[in-house]
Amino acid sequence: MNNVKPKKSLGQHFLKDETIASRIADTLKDFRGLPVLEVGPGMGVLTKYLLAEGHEVKVAEIDSESVGYLKEHFPALADGPIIEGDFLEMDLNEVFPDRKMCVIGNYPYNISSQIFFHILDYKDRVECCSGMLQKEVAERLAATEGTKARGILSVFLQAWYDVSYLFTVEPHVFNPPPKVRSGVVKLVRNSRVDLGCDEKLFRTIVKTTFGQRRKTLRNSIRSLLPKEVTLPDIPVFALRPEQLSVARFIDLTNLISSLRNKTID
Repeated sequence: MNNVKPKKSLGQHFLKDETIASRIADTLKDFRGLPVLEVGPGMGVLTKYLLAEGHEVKVAEIDSESVGYLKEHFPALADGPIIEGDFLEMDLNEVFPDRKMCVIGNYPYNISSQIFFHILDYKDRVECCSGMLQKEVAERLAATEGTKARGILSVFLQAWYDVSYLFTVEPHVFNPPPKVRSGVVKLVRNSRVDLGCDEKLFRTIVKTTFGQRRKTLRNSIRSLLPKEVTLPDIPVFALRPEQLSVARFIDLTNLISSLRNKTID
């Protein structure tokens, strides 16, 4: 079989630089005891290095042409390890049943944020997640408090993972070259087992405040409380959402929960 033709509809940009593929595979060097799911392997430039480093690998690929190529060129994947379908619709509990796992990939730019929201749904299963995506999105995942890039996904991911931006990748190492630069990130599950607050309310507060990110928290949070509640005069309400750490969002959630409960009492 000849090389797979990149498909614009699938957001495919095939990495052709072997050195970068090796560096990305190396992000999992501390997790060799865990099985790995690679998302969107394409023609297997990253897969090759994962297998060479001794990882137990399965791949998730939606493109039937790529599936055929992988079966022909990677005998280790020919009998079972290729999961043909949409990663966003996969139940990750069924990929490596009853085991922790890692996820890695050269992620399609058009669904990269959705991929990481999907990872969050399996935060107790996925110990490490790394790979390449659009540089702007990669920077957003790792953005710390006080930076403009910080957003909803930054906070949600950093509540459960230690997130690192590793390095930047230029367009010319892809076929076809994307119009933007890429960035490689790594997420490692932290020790948090619960947030210490109402997790549903936490998510609502993060989404609400970043949905009105130009407003101070005093103004954006107002819609989440009954009209008769008076917000206390404390410094946090003068801030904007990108200025808050995960810990301060947790404290804010507990405060809002307390104010809500007072109106019920």
